[in-house]
Amino acid sequence: MNLTELIFQKISSHFALFLVTISLIFFFALFFWLWLREPRRLLNGNILTISLAILAFWLSIIVYEYGPLWLRLLWYDALLAGILIILLISSVSWLLLLWNSYFVLKHESHTLPNLLTLFLGLGLVAFWFYGVFTRWLHVPVYLIPIIGIAPTIAFYLLIVMYSFLINLFLYQFVPKKYHEDYLIVLGAGLINGETVTPLLAKRIDRAITYAQKQAAKTGNFPKIIMSGGQGSDEKISEAKAMENYALTFAIPREMILLEDKSKNTYENMLFSKKLAEDNFGSKNFKAKFFTNNYHLLRAGILAKQAGLDANGVGAKTRLYYLPTATLREFAGICILHKKRHLAVILLIILFSLLNAVLSYVNIR
Repeated sequence: MNLTELIFQKISSHFALFLVTISLIFFFALFFWLWLREPRRLLNGNILTISLAILAFWLSIIVYEYGPLWLRLLWYDALLAGILIILLISSVSWLLLLWNSYFVLKHESHTLPNLLTLFLGLGLVAFWFYGVFTRWLHVPVYLIPIIGIAPTIAFYLLIVMYSFLINLFLYQFVPKKYHEDYLIVLGAGLINGETVTPLLAKRIDRAITYAQKQAAKTGNFPKIIMSGGQGSDEKISEAKAMENYALTFAIPREMILLEDKSKNTYENMLFSKKLAEDNFGSKNFKAKFFTNNYHLLRAGILAKQAGLDANGVGAKTRLYYLPTATLREFAGICILHKKRHLAVILLIILFSLLNAVLSYVNIR
């Protein structure tokens, strides 16, 4: 390599590094701007993923251009290890899901939502057999696009799930400013129709802890809205049972408001918003809602739909129950945006059928 080529190579590499650096700064700045303005926006997770991919590329350039040999080897080994870990987890995900479903069915009721990890685990096994069978079958070329419909839809749903999981993770870290006027606790089912469940108790505990911390920081103890109606199998409303529980922690009764008409999360948000407005005397109140960590993102999206300007704080959930609960939330998010997802799936099917027809015509 002569001197001219060497100089050109250095300039090119530095220019490429400059462009990657600018892209890195732009995407991270865009992510933080979007996330801090509206953490419930599903686009946030995709922007963060792009930012992290650019960061990995930027670090690779830095290490390759300026790092010593041992650092290069360490960096490339780390990248390889990360890829292998992802491939390993992907290959045994069906086993992990079936193993998790065993613990869920052992400790929880055998309702349809609690069977989701079992269904997904069995679905992955069936999908593997589908792939093996279609490869063994040696189908005509024009049928390949049709056989590819199921894998393509599965890949699309995998991307959607990845985006959901990233956003759910990010939503756990929304800044807490401790200046709220109202804390809204979302109800859940009751034991024997009158006693809060351990899951619901954790939501109330989290709200009480938040209120006490805010009072210690600012001297302002927020009012707590217990939100939950009375189900057909319940003796009292969830809101009343939640109030009874909170009173055992010496929370003054006058600091508790009951919203006892709601039947779902959307109504929790809508009716609690109306109750807070009436109690505060205007729409300018500040609020946080409290639920379990797996439920935060969907609850936040429903709060936005109900016109409630509030983000959530999550209570911890038993580790073995998280996969099932998270899958249920993912299904709920998909239903919230069902028109969009059905449109994409329909386009995949139509494109695959058109491709199959064109392939058949070309062969004929």
